[in-house]
Amino acid sequence: QLQLVESGGGLVQPGGFLRLSCAASGFTVSNYDMSWYRQAPGKERELVAVINREDLTTDGTTNYTDSVKGRFTISRDNAKNTVYLQMNSLKPEDTAVYYCNAANFFTTRVYWGKGTLVTVSS
Repeated sequence: QLQLVESGGGLVQPGGFLRLSCAASGFTVSNYDMSWYRQAPGKERELVAVINREDLTTDGTTNYTDSVKGRFTISRDNAKNTVYLQMNSLKPEDTAVYYCNAANFFTTRVYWGKGTLVTVSS
């Protein structure tokens, strides 16, 4: 059974940092396009960062929404079958529930974790 479990959220002061983890089971993360989304109170869910599958067409490239470029880094540890989101220089507007997403390019199926809450406040 395919499963995504996020962890690492919490309360942090502005300017601080957190590292989110997304532990996957039931599939291999390197074969999927892995993403982090977030949803702030009263707002729609938005894409934060993506790390593409490792194949000849994408080779694990990464992309970020403009608001987090230079502050967030998405990465993947194939040995641990886990995807990370390193978040630095956090701002109050980064406060949201962060969700891990796995997308299979060939079958178009999409899977979600249950989310982890990040609160940036002094």
